[in-house]
Amino acid sequence: MKKAFREKLGRERLYCDGGTGSVLQAKGLKGGELPERWNLERPEDIIDLAKGYFEAGSDIVNSNTFGANRLHYPDPEELARIIRAGVAHVREGMRLAGRDDGYVALDIGPTGRLLSPMGDLPFEEAVEIFAEVVRAGAPGADLVLIETMSDAREAKAAVLAAKENCDLPVCVTCVFDEQGKMLTGGTVQSIVPMLEGLRVDAVGLNCSLGPEQLLPVAEAFVRTSSLPVICNPNAGLPRSEGGKIVYDLSAEDFARGMEKIAACGVHVLGGCCGTTPAYIRQMTEATRNLPFFAPEKKHRTVVSGISGAVEIGQRPVLVGERINPTGKKRLKEALRAGDFDYILQQGIEQEDAGADILDVNVGLPEIDEPAVMEQVVERLQGIVPLPLQIDTSSTAALERGLRACVGKPLINSVNGKRESLESVLPLAAKYGGVVVGLTLDENGIPDSADGRIAIARRIIEEAAKYGIGPEDVIIDPLALTVSADPGAAKVTLETVRRVRDELGGRSILGVSNISFGLPQREIVNAAFFTMAMQQGLSAAIMNPGSGAMMGAYRAFLALGGMDPGFRGLIDAYASAGEPKAAPKAADAAGKEPEENGLSHAVIHGMEERAAREAAARLQAGADPLVLVNEQLIPALDTVGRSFEAGRLFLPQLLLSAEAARAAFDVIKGAMQGRTTEVKGRVILATVKGDIHDIGKNIVKVLLENYGYEVLDLGKDVPAETVAETAVRENIALVGLSALMTTTVAGMEETIRLLRERKPDTKVVVGGAVMTREYAEAIGADHYAREAMDTVRYADQVFGLGSAK
Repeated sequence: MKKAFREKLGRERLYCDGGTGSVLQAKGLKGGELPERWNLERPEDIIDLAKGYFEAGSDIVNSNTFGANRLHYPDPEELARIIRAGVAHVREGMRLAGRDDGYVALDIGPTGRLLSPMGDLPFEEAVEIFAEVVRAGAPGADLVLIETMSDAREAKAAVLAAKENCDLPVCVTCVFDEQGKMLTGGTVQSIVPMLEGLRVDAVGLNCSLGPEQLLPVAEAFVRTSSLPVICNPNAGLPRSEGGKIVYDLSAEDFARGMEKIAACGVHVLGGCCGTTPAYIRQMTEATRNLPFFAPEKKHRTVVSGISGAVEIGQRPVLVGERINPTGKKRLKEALRAGDFDYILQQGIEQEDAGADILDVNVGLPEIDEPAVMEQVVERLQGIVPLPLQIDTSSTAALERGLRACVGKPLINSVNGKRESLESVLPLAAKYGGVVVGLTLDENGIPDSADGRIAIARRIIEEAAKYGIGPEDVIIDPLALTVSADPGAAKVTLETVRRVRDELGGRSILGVSNISFGLPQREIVNAAFFTMAMQQGLSAAIMNPGSGAMMGAYRAFLALGGMDPGFRGLIDAYASAGEPKAAPKAADAAGKEPEENGLSHAVIHGMEERAAREAAARLQAGADPLVLVNEQLIPALDTVGRSFEAGRLFLPQLLLSAEAARAAFDVIKGAMQGRTTEVKGRVILATVKGDIHDIGKNIVKVLLENYGYEVLDLGKDVPAETVAETAVRENIALVGLSALMTTTVAGMEETIRLLRERKPDTKVVVGGAVMTREYAEAIGADHYAREAMDTVRYADQVFGLGSAK
């Protein structure tokens, strides 16, 4: 009897299939033709595709459903037929290959759209789009493979759709560049904790590059993940030969590269674009007898955000407490008024001040806390890469926050009460997170460390029943005010020590609670913080803008050998020994400092505030063109340079562009007949047959914000349409995008037609399957590796600068 997939996964080496487009093109698939339609129109070819891979040694073969979703196939009945047929054809191919030990994977690819807040696709709509695929295909499949994900938010939407609509194993592979970054800034270190928290069965990477280029990323997965790791590279880099797409690695070359991938500890091997059954056969023969290393449980306490991760336990980490209305009049006003820019500013200032994690608490009785929690989480993660702590006593708000959060958050909190355990732990198990366990129960807060440790043990034991390991529970021994009980600090500190020494666990405290009712609270807080760290405190919820607290923290790290080269201490303080000024917060009336004006709002992607600042400057008599030239454009340049240097990622880049657009819309109204100079007119199009427009839309936003007029022809655009428009509108620059291997031929045809009809037009190309060499081979004038490259090239074309 065939073993269930989960029984083999991680216990022996398994093999995926290779590319789909590569094989179907050889069978006659035309450039731009949607391959999923072959499930209904040419079923024998799809069955033969699956049969070939099973015969070549693949254990897991994907259904031909990568792009099968309602955005591409709007007729729900046709979509369901395509998906069901795709799954059935793999099953039939397995039978014909005589492989009763194989597995059918329901293949789910990205939507091709950017999710909000970066794009216009709402998160829950994305979940439902993926859910339709799962409901149609899961009944005939053995597992769900979610692949080629370039955005962590979209990956989470797909996982939730799978988990909420079937019980099959779920595997996820993402796309990384050579720097180990996803399109929206995610890293191996940030995506793995999120996917492990969502309880997928395997994680990994596919597409984009060949085995040699992806080896360092694969190694990072093996170091980071406790789950089995999948690696499905391309057959090297693509190029054009005689009008056909070819790849630079032979089957033998690919197999040699995959030997290194296997040797580094990857558990599931396969191929992506450019690979065929011949590649898979060579790979399986070359790697089948290599030593196999089962996944190792890492037992690390890790939280993550959009693009970074924080390990709790290496050094004390700081949780910024400022987004919490308790005792904060101005924040309460902002929450009531929906003034999200003020809330976002608190996040920015805490990140600048040194916070590792941001607490998010929006609990006010007079607001819709679940809705506001969701909004704040989404907006905050658009501009700040730090992990979040979802902090609420409302189960509904907790779920909305966890669902919206990208990464693996802290969850504050659960306690020893049965009601709390039964409401919070299931959500932590579903969405993933590190749970903060408060040492109180139905009898209140114990007076002794013994009592608090007993509750801590009970929380850890209860969490285990939900599959939450002890590394994902961090204990809060509770800091009670010493003005009410002089012995309170002593009990708390003893509990902190015993959490470390007896439980082998992590601890967290809301440090400033200790000093309520006392004068010079900062002095008391700083001393208590130092004492707690000495006893093993793992994390502190505190105000990173407090000079005394940060001084104690930096000195502790320096003295404890946790500040290599004393760089943190040196960078934080001026030569005279005085702390650098903390970022200036808004005053009680909400008036922002001058330096936090229009440019600041654009740089940090605060759309509403940028519009308000522009209006205020105009009302004060500022010249509109001066605002554009001396505020908006320099701010965007700053953001662009940070993006190109890898200090800032796509979400921040796009939100900054939208903030600039909001400000410019206000400024345009004050022009009174004056016109702003348009730098130039640019055509953008996704080529024929390609229905993915993520890259094109990103470039459009940036070009428009840099003063270009964009003629957006949309997606799936015939070459004739591009050429006709370029001639009619006398366009000097055309930007073409293609994401899919099967549609790059459409890009080459478009360039050929442009050369015939309008040879003076320059062409810039980009997309996941493009390389500089391939761009040159098909006659493009410039290859844009990322969105800002197109802006720089446009400046060069129109005589405004030189491309970088």
